[in-house]
Amino acid sequence: MDIIKKYLIYLEVEKNYSPHTILSYENDILGFYHFVVNEGYANDLIGVRSERIAKNYIQSLGEELERSTVARKISALRMFYEYLLKEGLVRTNVFATVNNPKISKKLPRIISDNEIDNLFNSIDTNTPLGLRNYIILDLLFSCGLRASELIDMKLSDIHLDRKEVLIHGKGQVDRYAFLHDTLVDNLRRYMLYSRPILLAKGKDLNSNQLLINYKGGNLTTRGLRVILDKIIEDSGATFQIHPHMLRHAFATTLLNHGADLRTVQELLGHKHLKTTQIYTQVSAEKLRENYNKTNPRMRKNEKTKWNNSRRWNYW
Repeated sequence: MDIIKKYLIYLEVEKNYSPHTILSYENDILGFYHFVVNEGYANDLIGVRSERIAKNYIQSLGEELERSTVARKISALRMFYEYLLKEGLVRTNVFATVNNPKISKKLPRIISDNEIDNLFNSIDTNTPLGLRNYIILDLLFSCGLRASELIDMKLSDIHLDRKEVLIHGKGQVDRYAFLHDTLVDNLRRYMLYSRPILLAKGKDLNSNQLLINYKGGNLTTRGLRVILDKIIEDSGATFQIHPHMLRHAFATTLLNHGADLRTVQELLGHKHLKTTQIYTQVSAEKLRENYNKTNPRMRKNEKTKWNNSRRWNYW
């Protein structure tokens, strides 16, 4: 177990991974550790010397987990054993030849502008919790935040005078997101009036967290899911919603209104442009509109139609 703690310190210090990412790695490694010990393969992870054990573990996961989750666990454990290999603690990386399951690159459901408006209109902003929920929805949709980025947001990250918010992204890479005027006004009202009311219900009156739950504590990922479910219920919508869906809607909306892919990449905090291309989708109408505007044959056809119309009007 000491080697796991040492590895987690390595992820924090050398790799600059966020606490959420490190916790995820720890859970993935401990999951394999319990499997190895409970099945009697070895007394610890260093004692695992056969790739067959790794494959057996992955096979057991495939029966109950999504393929994307299994792929993440394989990646985490492969990286862990690569670390053990470099440290001279094992002779081989038992996950080196374990193949990731094929994952279909399905895009999240695209939320229409009318559906987004309906979600916002269903929230009563005259209550402290209502105003907080409205801001949560607005930050997710208008800034394209990940759930962890929203949850970790501090008061000191909000710069209302500049209409910006500092986002602490993956791998401790920071970026700024822009705030529109309505969001600035709502944040100011929440921070001055609603947040103190919520905070007074808890024990830590000096908390620096932006978002406070109904008990006066810091908002959690689970609490965020409950809030989004409540918004859906109140709006009468028949679909489910999650932060990544709103992040996708943010990117799609930008592209549909003329933003280039590189700009969207920066605003989403993606390290690679390829990641942005995977789950941003321009509407079919926008694609056709751009095609009609840029294809030379289409422009020629439009010009021919215009000339023909003039000719017929003349006669």
